[in-house]
Amino acid sequence: MRPLLAALCLLFFPPLAEAWNAAGHRLVAVIAWEQLSPASREFIAAALARHPDHPRWVDRARTADPGAIFAEAATWPDDSRNDPRFYDETRDAATPALPGLPDTARHKRWHYVDVDRHGRVVDGEADRQIERLSTLLRSTGKKDEISYALPWLAHLVADLHQPLHAGRHDDEGGNTVEIENPFNRRLPFTSLHLYWDDLPGPPWLRGARLQKNAERLRAGHPPPTPGDVATWRTESHALLAVAYPTAAGSLLPIVSEDFHRQARAVADRRIVDAGYRLGWLLEADIAARVSRETQ
Repeated sequence: MRPLLAALCLLFFPPLAEAWNAAGHRLVAVIAWEQLSPASREFIAAALARHPDHPRWVDRARTADPGAIFAEAATWPDDSRNDPRFYDETRDAATPALPGLPDTARHKRWHYVDVDRHGRVVDGEADRQIERLSTLLRSTGKKDEISYALPWLAHLVADLHQPLHAGRHDDEGGNTVEIENPFNRRLPFTSLHLYWDDLPGPPWLRGARLQKNAERLRAGHPPPTPGDVATWRTESHALLAVAYPTAAGSLLPIVSEDFHRQARAVADRRIVDAGYRLGWLLEADIAARVSRETQ
């Protein structure tokens, strides 16, 4: 019976190749927002207001607060995966252009970096796209490119801090690793990747509870060293050593209490690191624009 149950659960809830869930991305964005100067917040708010999905973000946030809008914008690259206005450039014909956006591709390969056993990048573009979009934000004179780059940067910096997004190529970043998770009654059999994605909390986390959780995380962890994009990737990849459960369940490797406790601690630390680093990156990029434009 248990093997049949596992098979059915995995059939109806297949592994997903996403990153932190929406709660994780919002938490990173909230922590980043706290690192920004008033001038940078104003710049970001104005840029996001030009984005064609800005009304959706306001509806979801149920407020026009710029920080809350920024948190919703950080989930946008994942939302586009199931949005018919966007297309998978590896298999689909391009969808019609959207006013205010330079690109409607889903760019699934931007979300991760797969590394082989020798530490060499063999697939994915998360690190390269962070660097490219950061340079674009510093230099472009096109307003649609700024509005496009900001949600992607907010999203990808968070993605790169999820350990399995700098994961092993041979198991697709844990997407093909099936585990038992007794801490999720709704999804007791799942992929390792999805388990890590959901550690930050329920995907509907918003408002006062989101702020409270972000404050808890900041209070419990000091700011990280800034590092660079390569450092962030290396840190995540190194955490794979503790990212895989080893205890045997009835059918699959099982998430034990000790593993779950450690995984939550790692996830909390990486959310905080990503938040600070995203804030610092955006502050530096926007300051560079101001400096160049006032010369």
